Amino acid sequence: MPASASASAPVPAPVPAPVRTEGRFTFADWEEREVGPSGTSPRLARATVRNSFTGGIEAAGTLCAYTVAYTGESTGTFTGMELVSGSVDGREGSFVLEERGGFDAEGTRCRFEVVPGSATGALEGLSGSGAFTTRHGDSSVAYSFTYAVG
Repeated sequence: MPASASASAPVPAPVPAPVRTEGRFTFADWEEREVGPSGTSPRLARATVRNSFTGGIEAAGTLCAYTVAYTGESTGTFTGMELVSGSVDGREGSFVLEERGGFDAEGTRCRFEVVPGSATGALEGLSGSGAFTTRHGDSSVAYSFTYAVG
């Protein structure tokens, strides 16, 4: 092969640009059970919840499980996993969100991230993260989610 000729190298697939979407969710069926002896501090609890998302994420009746550490009467932290089956900006599939946050007398703050490899259907390859903040008594919670598929 002459020096001026070169074999063409494979062109890498373009990296999808992140997309930011927003919406709201409502929660229902909060069931919480203490873990360990009653009346101790700090205390642990397990909670199961169903959420319904509208907006960029459309999903009715997600399945969510939390572990909650109460460090005071109305303060603490939590971690959880949420199975979301529905769509993201019109792409259908399911995925799992890993959630971490804290709460106090004013409300709850949470950050969440898509569990790598958990997305199915038209969402296969989904990655992303988001957040929400709520005040006690809110019946509907705003969220933001930045994601890429591919």
